[in-house]
Amino acid sequence: MPSLYTALSFLGTAFLLALSPGPDNLFVITLSALRGVKSGLWMVLGLCSGLVVHTLAVALGVGALLATSVVAFTVLKVIGALYLLYLAWGAWRASPATADTAPTVPALTPLQAWRRGVFMNLTNPKVLVFFLALFPSFIYPERGSAFTQTLCLGALFMFATWITFSALALLAGSIGQQLQRSASAQRWLNRSASVVFVGLALKLLLPDAVWKRVLNLFG
Repeated sequence: MPSLYTALSFLGTAFLLALSPGPDNLFVITLSALRGVKSGLWMVLGLCSGLVVHTLAVALGVGALLATSVVAFTVLKVIGALYLLYLAWGAWRASPATADTAPTVPALTPLQAWRRGVFMNLTNPKVLVFFLALFPSFIYPERGSAFTQTLCLGALFMFATWITFSALALLAGSIGQQLQRSASAQRWLNRSASVVFVGLALKLLLPDAVWKRVLNLFG
């Protein structure tokens, strides 16, 4: 088991990482604004469920295998990018609801929202690579089984993610509900969400060096 000092140090790191801009928290913010607080919170649970799988994969050594397999890594990235592009297309085509029409984008059920979170997390292979890079710095052989320590660190990371992302979902969902009262605001929100999803898809597909060059073009 990790020591108290190690656990607190790791937990602080996890909170900072959860707050830093990334695909998962942008996904939570965007879909919470579109679908509401309840859907956002269920999506957060889905993302955390995906972290369970990543943690077990790293603990069992599967993560290291996938990280060294170019084909498996690429396939996961392509699947994730296609899913994000599918969401972008749906958001772009959505028409704003009026007092006389039902919303063209139906509300997500808890299961649908949870599944979106799981799928988004599992199709991002960079999470595995990130875990493989982060966890060893907080694992000490004298503290016992590396497998057990990895599971503990994964649980702490999920806790930090759940707290942080839930707060983001509550904030974004509340703002989104206010915007949904205006047809023009709905249209702007849908278009913005579509652009975000396309950006996340490109970030997943493009190498980091190329992505930085793209950002520099707009910076």
